[in-house]
Amino acid sequence: MIRIAEIWLSTQPMDMRAGMDTAMAQIMKAFGSIKPHCAYLFCNKRGHRMKVLVHDGLGIWLCARQLEQGKFHWAQIHQGKP
Repeated sequence: MIRIAEIWLSTQPMDMRAGMDTAMAQIMKAFGSIKPHCAYLFCNKRGHRMKVLVHDGLGIWLCARQLEQGKFHWAQIHQGKP
Protein backbone atom coordinates (compact mmCIF):
# COMPACT_ATOMS: atom_id res chain seq x y z
CA MET A 1 0.00 0.00 0.00
CA ILE A 2 1.20 3.50 -0.81
CA ARG A 3 1.47 5.70 2.30
CA ILE A 4 0.22 9.25 1.79
CA ALA A 5 0.90 11.68 4.65
CA GLU A 6 -0.29 14.89 2.95
CA ILE A 7 -2.60 15.79 0.08
CA TRP A 8 -2.02 19.04 -1.83
CA LEU A 9 -4.79 20.49 -3.98
CA SER A 10 -3.82 22.75 -6.88
CA THR A 11 -6.21 25.60 -7.62
CA GLN A 12 -4.65 26.10 -11.07
CA PRO A 13 -6.04 23.87 -13.84
CA MET A 14 -3.73 21.45 -15.62
CA ASP A 15 -3.75 20.46 -19.28
CA MET A 16 -4.67 16.76 -19.10
CA ARG A 17 -2.35 16.01 -22.03
CA ALA A 18 0.53 16.80 -19.66
CA GLY A 19 2.81 13.93 -18.77
CA MET A 20 4.99 13.22 -15.75
CA ASP A 21 7.61 15.91 -16.45
CA THR A 22 5.05 18.67 -17.01
CA ALA A 23 3.10 17.65 -13.89
CA MET A 24 6.28 17.68 -11.80
CA ALA A 25 7.23 21.11 -13.17
CA GLN A 26 3.79 22.47 -12.26
CA ILE A 27 4.14 21.07 -8.74
CA MET A 28 7.56 22.68 -8.35
CA LYS A 29 6.13 26.01 -9.52
CA ALA A 30 3.04 25.86 -7.29
CA PHE A 31 4.41 24.21 -4.13
CA GLY A 32 8.18 24.70 -4.29
CA SER A 33 9.17 21.03 -4.08
CA ILE A 34 7.90 17.49 -4.39
CA LYS A 35 7.83 15.87 -0.95
CA PRO A 36 7.92 12.12 -0.26
CA HIS A 37 4.62 10.53 0.83
CA CYS A 38 2.55 13.38 -0.60
CA ALA A 39 -0.19 13.39 -3.23
CA TYR A 40 -0.75 16.37 -5.54
CA LEU A 41 -4.18 16.74 -7.17
CA PHE A 42 -4.91 18.68 -10.36
CA CYS A 43 -8.14 19.18 -12.28
CA ASN A 44 -8.75 20.39 -15.83
CA LYS A 45 -10.66 23.60 -16.65
CA ARG A 46 -13.96 21.81 -17.32
CA GLY A 47 -13.68 19.95 -14.01
CA HIS A 48 -14.40 16.46 -15.32
CA ARG A 49 -10.84 15.13 -15.35
CA MET A 50 -8.33 14.84 -12.52
CA LYS A 51 -4.68 13.83 -12.28
CA VAL A 52 -2.97 12.73 -9.10
CA LEU A 53 0.80 12.66 -8.75
CA VAL A 54 2.08 10.67 -5.76
CA HIS A 55 5.66 10.49 -4.47
CA ASP A 56 5.82 7.19 -2.55
CA GLY A 57 9.33 7.75 -1.19
CA LEU A 58 10.97 5.68 -3.95
CA GLY A 59 9.40 6.98 -7.14
CA ILE A 60 6.57 8.92 -8.72
CA TRP A 61 3.09 7.64 -9.65
CA LEU A 62 0.83 9.53 -12.06
CA CYS A 63 -2.85 8.55 -12.05
CA ALA A 64 -5.77 9.95 -14.04
CA ARG A 65 -9.55 9.85 -13.63
CA GLN A 66 -12.30 11.04 -15.99
CA LEU A 67 -15.96 11.38 -15.04
CA GLU A 68 -18.53 10.28 -17.62
CA GLN A 69 -21.04 12.76 -16.22
CA GLY A 70 -20.92 15.56 -13.68
CA LYS A 71 -17.72 17.21 -12.49
CA PHE A 72 -15.39 17.40 -9.53
CA HIS A 73 -16.11 20.19 -7.03
CA TRP A 74 -12.80 22.03 -6.93
CA ALA A 75 -11.38 24.94 -4.92
CA GLN A 76 -11.23 28.23 -6.82
CA ILE A 77 -8.97 31.25 -6.54
CA HIS A 78 -10.89 34.47 -6.00
CA GLN A 79 -8.92 37.50 -7.06
CA GLY A 80 -9.53 40.97 -5.75
CA LYS A 81 -10.84 42.06 -2.37
CA PRO A 82 -12.58 39.45 -0.19
